[in-house]
Amino acid sequence: MEAQTIVAAIRGDAEAFYELINLHKHQLYRIAFRYLKSEQDALEAIQEMTYRAYRSIHKLKEPKYFQTWLIRILINACNDELKRLRVQLPLTGEVIQYKLTALDDSTEPGGRADLQRLDILEALDRLDLRYRQVIELKYFEDLTIQQIAVVLERPEGTIKTWLFQSFKLLKEYLQERGDSHV
Repeated sequence: MEAQTIVAAIRGDAEAFYELINLHKHQLYRIAFRYLKSEQDALEAIQEMTYRAYRSIHKLKEPKYFQTWLIRILINACNDELKRLRVQLPLTGEVIQYKLTALDDSTEPGGRADLQRLDILEALDRLDLRYRQVIELKYFEDLTIQQIAVVLERPEGTIKTWLFQSFKLLKEYLQERGDSHV
């Protein structure tokens, strides 16, 4: 069903394209929000991704890669938005801490689970972009190594290396923070 809709969208069917975006909207929003940590900025990035994807869907050669193609476009839009935001408003430690706290949806505010989650989110934010991307795509979006390689346009071996390195760096950071559960 989805494959037929993708083919229709590639051929210029706007309704099919809308249906596909609607099908993936929750995943796309989660990715954008994790990158940008703001609902407004995430929605802006999704809007930009939708425009870019619609404009160039006729270039998509393999319908089976539609989802990873969309994610790649979204990540590029998020990176562009991050660059724009850095120019407009350099983030201070207080702003970053506020945004991390706003992400917490735990039922026990200030509890141990909250603090561990904030430590992990803070550790993720300290990683280089490439390491953070592989962690988020693998564990938050459940993409395979092969799918991540397609999204990031890198060999699978590189993705595996980045995943290994990201775990090593996360572990080091959390151990520095004194988290004994690492």
